[in-house]
Amino acid sequence: MTRVLFLAHTAAPSGAELATLRLAAALRGVPGCEPSVIYTEDGPMVERMRARGVETRVLRSAFDSRAMTIGAGPLRLLRGFAALLRLGWTLGAAARGVDVVVAESTKALVLGAVAARRARVPLVWHVHDRIAADYFGRWPALIIRILGRVAAHGFLANSRTTLATLSTGRRPAVVAYPGVEFEPEPPRPGPRAPEDSVVAVVGRLSPWKGQDLLLRALADAKVRPRQVFLVGGTFFDEEPYRAELERIAAELVLPVTFTGHVDDPRPYLRDADVLVHCSVLPEPFGQVVVEGMRAGCAVVASGPGGPTEIIRDGVDGVLVRSGDRRELTSALDTLLLDPALRFRLATAGRLRAADFAVDAIARDVAGFLNGIEAQRNTRNRGRTRVIAAAHAAARAVTAFLRRPRHG
Repeated sequence: MTRVLFLAHTAAPSGAELATLRLAAALRGVPGCEPSVIYTEDGPMVERMRARGVETRVLRSAFDSRAMTIGAGPLRLLRGFAALLRLGWTLGAAARGVDVVVAESTKALVLGAVAARRARVPLVWHVHDRIAADYFGRWPALIIRILGRVAAHGFLANSRTTLATLSTGRRPAVVAYPGVEFEPEPPRPGPRAPEDSVVAVVGRLSPWKGQDLLLRALADAKVRPRQVFLVGGTFFDEEPYRAELERIAAELVLPVTFTGHVDDPRPYLRDADVLVHCSVLPEPFGQVVVEGMRAGCAVVASGPGGPTEIIRDGVDGVLVRSGDRRELTSALDTLLLDPALRFRLATAGRLRAADFAVDAIARDVAGFLNGIEAQRNTRNRGRTRVIAAAHAAARAVTAFLRRPRHG
């Protein structure tokens, strides 16, 4: 039985945390795997995880996760780093008795590096973000890569795109796409006429997610949809961006509804004809792309990045270049004006989404973690043999030196 402890620095519901929820819940059904989770703060994900039957603990601390956000000053970062190290030492006591610790974020990597060392178990870094200069900054990205290479005994990456940004050395690494849970989807009505179509964007309202680009592309389109849903809340001091989006929507006279954060975006996806993913930086994976395909939307997504590993352009979705407003407008025109094409892509997309079922991914992850534990056991047995041989040699030398001398 491999006892796996997931470390999460935040219990707020966002993409990585929801992916961890689905993975931990699915691992409960894999023979020989026993998952548990520790959060370092209370929040909605705690009860959600417990509701799925996963053993979940909260180790409350004075650490503020916002102390180490992108753009924080050097002094604030150093204070946050020191607080993480102290918290990691405390977590090390809680981690005793497990076989593998899995760090679910960059901050959790710092925690896990200390906790796993104190508990004397291997650490696996589950990487949900591209460790790249365009997201973290040049020097922070370099430091994070070095820390990962030094501290982690293995790597789970949420896409090939993410894996390419890591420095793994000779440590084992595997791509484990965020899995999607599948339930029977209700039948959808036939494709709507262009002027009755509905467009949705699902994701946190953040400048790098490109919602402003979408609004301007829609204003340039030959036909405007009847409804546009911007589904998602704001985190990490991004409220001014929502205000900017509201200003743009009013200025361009677009039929936009801001839903704020929703726990379950599926009702909006089921109502949408087109799901747009328009991040202006490469997306690590793009869970919402799979969720939109599963719900029966025709999907437009930006590349490079994770969506290019999901969508086959023109087969089960449409790919556009990241940040290219003209190309996005052209894709919207093509889909909104052609209901038959929308239907064909949506049908193929539903089939493609099945390739990302969480149960199959959980089995792969369990196999990987079992391998990490087996390597540790092999190393421990090797150390034990070396120590035993050294003791035997010492005893032999002692016996030789103490033997009676005749002469």
